[in-house]
Amino acid sequence: MAVAPMDTIAPVQQSPHGTATGSRRSKINAHLLRLPFYLLALTMIAPFYWLLITVFKPPRELARTPPSFVPESPTFANFYDPEWSPAAINPGHLQGIFQRYQVDLGFWRFMLNSIFITTAITVGSLLICSLAAYVIAKHDIKGRRTIFLLIIASMMVPWQTTLIPNYVIMRNLGWLDSYAAYIVPALAKAFVLFFLVQFLQSIPNELIQAARVDGAGEWRIWWRIVLPLLRPALAAMSIFIVLAEWNNFLWPLIIVQSDEMANIPVALARLNSYFGGPDHQGAIMAGGLLASVPTIVFFLIFQKYFTKGIALSGIKG
Repeated sequence: MAVAPMDTIAPVQQSPHGTATGSRRSKINAHLLRLPFYLLALTMIAPFYWLLITVFKPPRELARTPPSFVPESPTFANFYDPEWSPAAINPGHLQGIFQRYQVDLGFWRFMLNSIFITTAITVGSLLICSLAAYVIAKHDIKGRRTIFLLIIASMMVPWQTTLIPNYVIMRNLGWLDSYAAYIVPALAKAFVLFFLVQFLQSIPNELIQAARVDGAGEWRIWWRIVLPLLRPALAAMSIFIVLAEWNNFLWPLIIVQSDEMANIPVALARLNSYFGGPDHQGAIMAGGLLASVPTIVFFLIFQKYFTKGIALSGIKG
């Protein structure tokens, strides 16, 4: 069968009106498909928006019914009210978040506690888990498989069941209400060890053997070769550890007795129990906003590692 030349084939004529209608319809369908995501994003953003507008409302506006959705008289008094006086009871001027605590450094004491505890746990657990992963993945020691299976099995045990044994251990050691009670029980993280072992399996054994032939000791191999190669995995795991420890509430609530040793979640919970009235919500929300700033900044800086970590670990958020 003869085929007509290309220049003799008439192009298909499309109606401009029909093309515009089809494009509009496809856009509408695309928006309808995205509707669940819009609703989900709205439910996640709404509490944070409410926190923001509450922080900048004066006490009289906070107690008003119905509430306003935009601050009519924005103020920073919920952080620090220069017109508040302990000698005068004035419902229009209440203590800001930086005026309410009687401990050294005030609210900053809890921020520094959380920063120190989170940093110590993150660095310590990554170093310990990377060393243990190197031994399990690259050394042919007796009972290695059994030890690894026991560590994996510990991931199946709800961590709440270890609260009472850990508390008894901390009490017997005399570590209650101390930084050691925060840090030491949190250094052993089975999931981090499991993840690093899987990552180390992809590193060829010949590289380790070559370093041994060159005379490098095991500590030097771990520090100079293994740790640099684990850098992507360590960065991904650090995101999860930082977020978990910064927001840790239940264990600090059990072991902390004094205000000086409280971290941010415990300090905010105590503040909410002391001042539960609606006109005090501004200061409580101000504390919540300040507590969320470090995690937001941390996430914005390391968000690519966070995404990579979810992809590597197979966790579906």
